[in-house]
Amino acid sequence: MSDTPSQLAPIDSLTSTQLGELALNIKVWGQELGFAQIGICDTDLSAEEPKLQAWLDKDYHGDMGYMANHGMMRARAYELHPGTVRVISARMNYLPPEAGFAFNLKDPNLGYISRYAGGRDYHKMIRNRLKKLGDRIEAELKELGISKPNSRPFVDSAPILERPLADKAGLGWTGKHSLLLNQDAGSWFFLGELLIDLPLPVDIPVVEGCNTCVACIKSCPTNAIVEPYIVDGSRCISYLTIELQGAIPVEFREAIGNRIYGCDDCQLVCPVNAKAPLTEESDFHTRASLKQPRLLELFAWSEAEFLKLTEGSPIRRIGHARWLRNIAVALGNAPSSEEIITALEARKLSSEVDEMVTEHIDWAVNQQRQKLEQQKAQPEATLTYNTQSRKTQRVIRSIEKGLPRDA
Repeated sequence: MSDTPSQLAPIDSLTSTQLGELALNIKVWGQELGFAQIGICDTDLSAEEPKLQAWLDKDYHGDMGYMANHGMMRARAYELHPGTVRVISARMNYLPPEAGFAFNLKDPNLGYISRYAGGRDYHKMIRNRLKKLGDRIEAELKELGISKPNSRPFVDSAPILERPLADKAGLGWTGKHSLLLNQDAGSWFFLGELLIDLPLPVDIPVVEGCNTCVACIKSCPTNAIVEPYIVDGSRCISYLTIELQGAIPVEFREAIGNRIYGCDDCQLVCPVNAKAPLTEESDFHTRASLKQPRLLELFAWSEAEFLKLTEGSPIRRIGHARWLRNIAVALGNAPSSEEIITALEARKLSSEVDEMVTEHIDWAVNQQRQKLEQQKAQPEATLTYNTQSRKTQRVIRSIEKGLPRDA
């Protein structure tokens, strides 16, 4: 058969057998492209719409106005990309080797960076891989004499409910922390979607495996998991250190501890994550400059150094000012130190610091001085002032018990 567009058969001429074989091939091609798993689902997320509306009505999205900007389109992939009848959902593991979770959280003089952000920004990489998957599908259909499919890749960059789609596609179940959990891979993976107009056979969702476990709820430093499966995003440390544009509310600053970009606590205490494999993508390995980094060294980075050392990293998108804001909070939470006070006061004089950052520096200096006064009043007190909350101590114990390879 000629492969000129006018002579190619329409997509609806594919038989159920051909569509089934194509679905199997798509999963093989996905693994060849580096994805850990591929699943397929339809576009019906009508059950998610009232949940999304209720979440928005309670202002759990905080300052993330984009979450409300597109109405219910997030639950309607066919509106986002007209013609879509199936979503090919993909996941890619990102857990880096030598994660050093407990070591990092134990030392409040180190900055904790969520482990998804220590390497290369995943958005472009996964989107390119999904596009290649779409190209493979197109080439296969051309071989069959079928016209070109209408597909489009998305990776956390459009109004689309990725987790419910991945849940429906059988990649895992939604945990009580609202993240997707896979029995064999935990939750240390990125998600991406290829929206397509092929009526492929769909996969069967997996049964939830959380049962009575509430470890994630009990361990959240800011009590952001307000009830099972519902997170008040405006309280989440990932939101406070990444999404929030302005000042971090004072009520959350001590609870943030040394977490300067994101938070992994709800994943770290999850028993399902004990089986999580390391990523096979070296681009997701933690950069040397971000591996167990000292807060004072990060705080000393000029804007030029920040831009250079975070090039290609998701960290770069928060900008230098919010980077300093977050580190100032962590320095305020660190053990009392004249060196820290000196660094904070020196940075305050920098032309790179705006009013928002200055306010966080002032708060940190005040915290440091209060701790120094306490030590003067109690000279027998240890210099390694315990700044870890009981929750963080429990998280550390959970890591050492359940994730010894990554502790």
